[in-house]
Amino acid sequence: MADDDQWWYNTRTGEVEQGAQSPWSDRAGPYGSREEAEGAPARIAENSRRMAEEDAENA
Repeated sequence: MADDDQWWYNTRTGEVEQGAQSPWSDRAGPYGSREEAEGAPARIAENSRRMAEEDAENA
């Protein structure tokens, strides 16, 4: 998949970008579509919640 065909969520600005426009430290992705990238904040929050839950179970 060419870079221009990939979508990214910019965690600093909250914007969805086509292609790797921002520094890697500000990007989540890549995603296959704009819609997937738009859903990144919810996926990130869910992953963080799950990881915190696992950490609590293993403490």
